[in-house]
Amino acid sequence: MEYTKHETVLREECVTFLTEKGPFGKESLFADLTFGGGGHTRALLEADPSYNVLAFDQDPEAVENGKRIISQLESPERIKLVHGNFRQFPNVFNNLYGESKQGLQGVIMDLGVSGHHFDKPERGFSFRFDGPLDMRMNIHDDDSLKASDILNTFPKEDLESIFKDYGEERFSSRIAEAIVEQRNTKPFLRTKDLEDLVFHCYPKKMRFKGIHPSTRCFQALRIFVNRELEVLKETIPQLLPLLNIGGRIAIISFHSLEDRIVKLAFKELARGETPCKILTKKPLIPTEEEIKNNSRSRSAKLRVLERVSS
Repeated sequence: MEYTKHETVLREECVTFLTEKGPFGKESLFADLTFGGGGHTRALLEADPSYNVLAFDQDPEAVENGKRIISQLESPERIKLVHGNFRQFPNVFNNLYGESKQGLQGVIMDLGVSGHHFDKPERGFSFRFDGPLDMRMNIHDDDSLKASDILNTFPKEDLESIFKDYGEERFSSRIAEAIVEQRNTKPFLRTKDLEDLVFHCYPKKMRFKGIHPSTRCFQALRIFVNRELEVLKETIPQLLPLLNIGGRIAIISFHSLEDRIVKLAFKELARGETPCKILTKKPLIPTEEEIKNNSRSRSAKLRVLERVSS
């Protein structure tokens, strides 16, 4: 398995926020909850030789690739890479560091889907290729539904809700109805099956304007399959108590649904019992140069929260 190259988004901005209060030259622990290609983790390690990273990823391919990356580093012992969904992170962290009372100096979450997922047809994330309608981040989790399972078994009302709630798809009802009608004679097994149906559900005058008609439905299915929004809502509040005073949470989102959750979660935490402050009144976005070099970064938004003393 070859893990395709992934460009790290807002790399320097994240490292600056997370390391701004150091302490430099003193052993500190950071967490990268979305390891992916390892870009943010490596950037943190390069910032100071005293920094260590506890990294998470639910994709077994990312973990296997990560092990190769780590084995080639000068000090591989500075990274601990765990295969798991980041909803499991608080428990894992407490099991590993609870007795030592060691806190985190910073947490990074990059919620974007890795270029690896979009570029590998067999993962089923992209309609650019013909591949199986899978979309599971953890391809070894046989208990989770694939996108094809949802398309071929869910009632029209549920499909419509998925496309509307997670994809903000304006033609969700029309698309859901067409799926239910077609699957009786031709089950949805391949990405091109869904791409073709959605394309023809759009009015002819809208098929070639703006983003591809299938974009929102593919996004919605991916989010639903992996329970992305639910897990995000559940995890953010549990991270703040794990931080040292001065420690920060940096979260990069790529669409309005994620960004809204992060924004509201930070506001709620700022009103809560654990003292903290929001450092980004408005989200930080990539520079024009970064967007030029990596078009996938164009929709990225970075929000940062800091734990403060009472």
